[in-house]
Amino acid sequence: MEKIKTGQAPVAATGDLDIIPSHMSHQDMAATTTSYNETDTEQYLRFSPARKRVIVFSLSFCSFLAPIGSTSILSAVPEVAATYNTTGSIINASNALYLAFMGIAAPFWGPFSQVWGRRPIFLTCAFLFFVFSIGTALAPNLGAYFVFRILSACQGTCFLVVGSSAIGDVYEPRARATALGFFLSGTLLGPAFGPVIAGVIVTYSSWRTVFWLQTALGGVATLLVFFLFPETIPYKTNGELADHTIAEKTKILWHRVSPFRVGILLFSYPNLLFAGVAAGALVWNQYSLLTPIRYVLNPRFHLTTPIQSALFYIAPGCGYLAGTFVGGRWADHVVKKWIRKRNGVRVPEDRLKSCIAFIFVICFCILVYGWTVDKAVGGIAVPVIAMFLQGVSQLFCFPSLNTYCLDVMQSKGRSAEVIAGNYMFRYIFAALGSGLVLPAIDSIGVGWFSTISALFLAFSGFTVWLTTVFGSQWRQRVDERNSHQQATRDAQETQKQAQSQAVAVDEKA
Repeated sequence: MEKIKTGQAPVAATGDLDIIPSHMSHQDMAATTTSYNETDTEQYLRFSPARKRVIVFSLSFCSFLAPIGSTSILSAVPEVAATYNTTGSIINASNALYLAFMGIAAPFWGPFSQVWGRRPIFLTCAFLFFVFSIGTALAPNLGAYFVFRILSACQGTCFLVVGSSAIGDVYEPRARATALGFFLSGTLLGPAFGPVIAGVIVTYSSWRTVFWLQTALGGVATLLVFFLFPETIPYKTNGELADHTIAEKTKILWHRVSPFRVGILLFSYPNLLFAGVAAGALVWNQYSLLTPIRYVLNPRFHLTTPIQSALFYIAPGCGYLAGTFVGGRWADHVVKKWIRKRNGVRVPEDRLKSCIAFIFVICFCILVYGWTVDKAVGGIAVPVIAMFLQGVSQLFCFPSLNTYCLDVMQSKGRSAEVIAGNYMFRYIFAALGSGLVLPAIDSIGVGWFSTISALFLAFSGFTVWLTTVFGSQWRQRVDERNSHQQATRDAQETQKQAQSQAVAVDEKA
């Protein structure tokens, strides 16, 4: 828990994206007129509000790239399959692999950025994403297509993990979710509008044009990062290696960048594990909704062209866009409200209270969508409205979960690792959802598959509620256990050194 430090004058949240608020409620007035300083306030004053907005814009653009690559080809699956003389199921498998490798790569980028900094890692990955997109567009055979898709996915995850961490570097917790709401809009708008853009392209041109567009976007992202994205991390740990031998440097570096470090952290803390499961359940729902649209809704509504089915992706996309402007602000408002209720104490778990109700709204929308499509009732309006409301609700959930991951371990300098672990969960579940949804729908129908998805999400919502109640106690117990284990190791090391010194004295004697 973090307590208020009183000062001479009120301290407002310096990270707000607005220049001048249009209005302020009585609740917000009470929260913002209380003097409140974070323990590391100076970290958030390094950049002006205008420079922060430029950083958020650059990162939001980059966050659009990897997710749009995950779904843009959905509208062109039959055309890609025809090019390589294979089936639609094989091309859908490449999409599942794309998402799986986004998850596999996530545990690497967080630790890397803590050692060498956000900017060099981000710039390298943006350029490689650009290069591998060219490779995908030119892929002469199915094997090359798979390889370049996987390589693009590995680079694209960097945008999400390091981008979230960079926002945590420059925005203080009370304004962080607002900035993350804009950043995360790119991660959600990409999957929703990618198939729409691809549907138009495939209707009038070759599917390879989709990847040439992705290449152009990757080139723009590289330029934006090079010119507009500064180093944001306050302290890079590679400076601590100067006085060590090469062998010692190798051992220390492996310890700091090992992906196992992320997994151990995630599974050590129940609160982090539950946040990962909740994020995974949300992304499972997102991709199991978006992936089968052409196969589920085309026969339901007698659609015949890629562009017709692609228009259905606009519904969740508009929901994501609408949620961008309110989801993050709502999460920040809830944090300020609970700081006031607790008389100046900020508990990271309070932020999660902002998303619990919306998780269950999504559950309801999943059931409505699934069963009305399954039973062929309600017309086009019902699935469109259900997908729109899911989109809005997801933008109330993701900023809260992302910001919680940044807040809860920032004092230990491990926020990037927590974010990396959370994205690992997300895209592993995204891969499972994308890969299993079509066989499952063929086997049990869209209604029962939606019921299973809704139950999974409801369970994750229950674990989020448990985290709001018991999360601080879980963290305290784990920290105490870790401190005890570290003290035991230090004592054993001291004892070994003392024994070695005693042996050396005896040998001299």
